[in-house]
Amino acid sequence: MKDLFDRVSNDCSKLVTKSYSTSFSLAVNMLSPIIRSDIYNIYGFVRFADEIVDTFHDYDKEKLMEHFERDYYLSKEFGISLNPILNSFQQTVNKYKIPDEMVQAFLKSMKADLFKTEYQTKAEYDEYIYGSADVVGLMCLKVFVNGNDEMYEALKDAAMRLGSAFQKVNFLRDLKDDYEVLNRSYFPNINLGELNAASKQIIIDEIEDDFDFAYKNGILKLPVEAKFGVYMAYRYYRRLLKKLKAVPSEKIMDTRIRISDPMKINLLARSYVKYKLNIIK
Repeated sequence: MKDLFDRVSNDCSKLVTKSYSTSFSLAVNMLSPIIRSDIYNIYGFVRFADEIVDTFHDYDKEKLMEHFERDYYLSKEFGISLNPILNSFQQTVNKYKIPDEMVQAFLKSMKADLFKTEYQTKAEYDEYIYGSADVVGLMCLKVFVNGNDEMYEALKDAAMRLGSAFQKVNFLRDLKDDYEVLNRSYFPNINLGELNAASKQIIIDEIEDDFDFAYKNGILKLPVEAKFGVYMAYRYYRRLLKKLKAVPSEKIMDTRIRISDPMKINLLARSYVKYKLNIIK
């Protein structure tokens, strides 16, 4: 009966993904069926941790994180958790031998959000990005290469840069909530309260460098099972960045950028044509 429970757990992670992010779930749906479930499982884990620190304001977030981390390691020890999100994630961790260092780095960044409000140096910023985004890209890469260590080593830098780009786009898109609601300032040496065009351009240039590196050195070289799904996520985030670039720096705090559902479908259709014709760019 454990098989049935595992299937239910996987379905829960899939439901979490579809409920919290229609755009990411659309990209995951473009992956090969043999790896979709494991990417849903990774997303479910990181999503719940992120929800604890970002949205559960009426609860003791620190205690919730302590219990979440403790219960994850109990699931690793016992090979099962009655929390279906943790149960499905530990399956994927064990199946693809995802190093514990990655999980610990992720949890460290999430726990930093409980108390740290400002990143004053690039070293602090880079460490947070590594834990909150880069290692998530590396976890997914472990699934994509399915034990091919040589391919993993060749693609890991690109996976990290793509994770960084996604996270930085999220930072720029969510400036208002992060700065005014959560009292967080991630970008070092930039006064978000008085963001000007030059400072915004520095952020944009950094993101575009990450995207360009990830595309040329990673996305084009991914296994066929993963390539189109990752390319779709890349195209979505590049479109978000394009819209963010068009917003004047003085108005970016007051503008919520999103991609409409019809635009997502249009983006998917055009991306698929380019992919099939081998003219993706």
